[in-house]
Amino acid sequence: MTINTTVKEAGFLPASRIASIGVSEILKIGARANAMKRDGKPVIILGAGEPDFDTPDHVKQAAWQAIQRGETKYTALDGTPELKKAIREKFQRENGLVYEMDEITVATGAKQILFNAMMASINPGDEVIIPTPYWTSYSDIVQICAGKPVLIACDASSGFRLTADKLEAAITPKTRWVFLNSPSNPSGAAYSAADYRPLLDALLKYPHVWLLVDDMYEHIVYDGFRFVTPAQLEPRLKERTLTVNGVSKAYAMTGWRIGYAGGPRELIKAMAVVQSQATSCPSSVSQATSCPSSVSQAASVAALTGPQDFLKERTASFQRRRDLVVSGLNAIDRLDCRVPEGAFYTFSGCAGMLGKVTPSGKMIETDADFCAYLLDDAHVAVVPGSAFGLSPFFRISYATSEAELTEALERIAAACARLS
Repeated sequence: MTINTTVKEAGFLPASRIASIGVSEILKIGARANAMKRDGKPVIILGAGEPDFDTPDHVKQAAWQAIQRGETKYTALDGTPELKKAIREKFQRENGLVYEMDEITVATGAKQILFNAMMASINPGDEVIIPTPYWTSYSDIVQICAGKPVLIACDASSGFRLTADKLEAAITPKTRWVFLNSPSNPSGAAYSAADYRPLLDALLKYPHVWLLVDDMYEHIVYDGFRFVTPAQLEPRLKERTLTVNGVSKAYAMTGWRIGYAGGPRELIKAMAVVQSQATSCPSSVSQATSCPSSVSQAASVAALTGPQDFLKERTASFQRRRDLVVSGLNAIDRLDCRVPEGAFYTFSGCAGMLGKVTPSGKMIETDADFCAYLLDDAHVAVVPGSAFGLSPFFRISYATSEAELTEALERIAAACARLS
């Protein structure tokens, strides 16, 4: 048999759907910062979106009890009946939303919820409106699913919030979804009922446009801010709204990998088809207990139905840290930090640092340059606004101790003072 050797081997070629997508900039910065720490440098990492609190004891106990009962097998495709019931009760109790069991889905974190929804609903060329700054995965998930992200810049002058005029200007016959995130990662901005109202009125005019709402930071709000979610405010939009949430942030359960959503029955059914060919059921392994997701789901039932008083205590701690960071950043000449309404991030403007020169003679031309300088010179890892679709800004996660935040702010101030 003769083998054709005229075709030159090209090596591995990635699928076109991911050719232009890279690994998250947050992960890259975290990897570099951790490598520096392993080399003995005293790096403070303020990049990760992960609470520094432990998972509550009653949640861990529920997981252990599930293991003892032998609940370590495959579960229902998109969530155990017990967890769906707990989610149903949560939506009704806290958000005034009534969903039937087949209008609720559970997946391996909120990211998989988003992926399932886009894969189940987007056709090539469909447009998805995403206000910036945005969580880094939004745009990439849309692209992987053959959609077209339509990014709308929402700067500090609008409180990093989308306005109705910008929304309507972006809607076309190809628009399939609008994404809204409140409180926001990365800006900490949150939409009040008054902020949402013009957006919801606008969406009522366009029945072909669906709304995906990311409420992951629902319980982390400050200064008496009243959290609301769009389907709660405008029942006429409920039948084309997917309300996404999870246990990761409020309950410090990032490693347990459980996200959930409520939405129209036919959408939830289509998302189950996607999940059936991906993970079969919410199927991660909990880092906390090295157990299958059946145990993570049992733990999530306890989180949603158990004591909730600790949420206020933890939010009060986050607010003290927020105030510390905002005050510290605004005390630094040429930095400008808005006070966020929620989450555990600040999104500070650094336009005043552009054009400055580092002690080594390098000019800072972008927010990425500024963040690289802080890591190299001050040994503080933060994330540039460009990673979230809006420059020149940088994000700090203040989900760490006040002592570490104080030290980081002192280092940032000193590094900025060394610029000329």
